[in-house]
Amino acid sequence: MANILDGKKLAQEIELVLKQTIESGLKVVKRSPGLAVIRVGNDPASGVYVNYKEKACDRIGVRSFPQHLKEDISMEELTEKIKILNLNENIDGILLQLPLPSHLNESLLLSGINPDKDADGLHPLNLGRLIKGEKGPRSCTPAGVMALLKRNEIKIEGKRAVVVGRSILVGKPMALMLEAANATVTIAHSKSEDLNFLTREADLLVVAAGKPHLIGENHVKENSVVVDVGIHRIPLNEDNLNESQKFKLCGDVKIFEIEDKVAAYSPVPGGVGPMTVTMLLANTVDRWQKHCGLPLTISHLLP
Repeated sequence: MANILDGKKLAQEIELVLKQTIESGLKVVKRSPGLAVIRVGNDPASGVYVNYKEKACDRIGVRSFPQHLKEDISMEELTEKIKILNLNENIDGILLQLPLPSHLNESLLLSGINPDKDADGLHPLNLGRLIKGEKGPRSCTPAGVMALLKRNEIKIEGKRAVVVGRSILVGKPMALMLEAANATVTIAHSKSEDLNFLTREADLLVVAAGKPHLIGENHVKENSVVVDVGIHRIPLNEDNLNESQKFKLCGDVKIFEIEDKVAAYSPVPGGVGPMTVTMLLANTVDRWQKHCGLPLTISHLLP
């Protein structure tokens, strides 16, 4: 039977460590860690994610600075808002919730965040640090994947890893983190020919393609490890369901096809998703310790 990579359980364990870390630090300094999450517009999925993050902050004692801004905010206004957050000494982490409305330049805005307050590791300086193997904030989703693999004692060194997806948010930093852990890494994507040939070579397969049920039994190697980063709401074509029951969650992987073939897999929901939020908290608490001159006691939680 395959080992289930339980992100929900691990996230709870890490949250307990973070909560205790904050309580210990507050005996020395007079302020809690602060996280500002910038949400632009009313994208429903972004609303759900931001709500998860705010509740997680409450659970461990991080002070939340929510920034819910109007859909038609200008680049100039949002740039100024980020500058103000950069200067706020009570804020240790800033996250720009993606995606943004089409009139906003994502790259320029991410570059405007103070790299030392970059809670999602997407500032060019921090991406450069990742490439060079230097310490710095790491992108939360791939960092969560690395924590899941470590917690489940899954060997990475020397293994063949394939990452499906090449986004700056997940795919590219994921590949870099696996390479830093001494895997031999291939990045596959929507233009890759013979995708199933590439993925069947993987001892470790990380799927972040953003396409529901893209990967099935014919894509995976026997006794491999499969990490499903995707999460989608798909409609159920059944009668007599109330509104909340008309959809179900699924990932990029057909878990029902691969669960008896692989050595381990992450479920959807309950796999990578909870870890993404937890690593955001870990980045914020780590920055708080640094900004307040406290001992850096949670660096081992970060890749």
